[in-house]
Amino acid sequence: MFDRISAYQPQLLSLLRIVAGLLFISHGTAKVLGFPAMEGLPPVDFTLAGLSGPFELVLGLLLVLGLFTRPAAFVAAGFCAVGYWMVHGMQGPIPLVNGGETIALYCFVFLYFVAAGPGPWSLDAAMGKRR
Repeated sequence: MFDRISAYQPQLLSLLRIVAGLLFISHGTAKVLGFPAMEGLPPVDFTLAGLSGPFELVLGLLLVLGLFTRPAAFVAAGFCAVGYWMVHGMQGPIPLVNGGETIALYCFVFLYFVAAGPGPWSLDAAMGKRR
């Protein structure tokens, strides 16, 4: 059974990238566009917290499209690692206790894309086929 499912690994990699990118974008839209409306979000300015929304929008979009996937995922993973330790890590090292399990998971999913690439459903793959 698992051998049959393994045949879909490349497509599932693309699906994971697309879903993770869309979820990451939603953090950016909440901070930049106010949708969905959430309380306690940082204002968009030139501080690290203020730039988090635009970063999430741009990097999330690149990941959804599968464009410059590895560099975008590398930057996103680093961004999440810094965000985890600056915001959540100050409240203790355990993600479940400090509220950082989501950003920690994003960090390692994005790190996986750095190694695995975008999968077949991506602009990176489409551009590679043209060369």
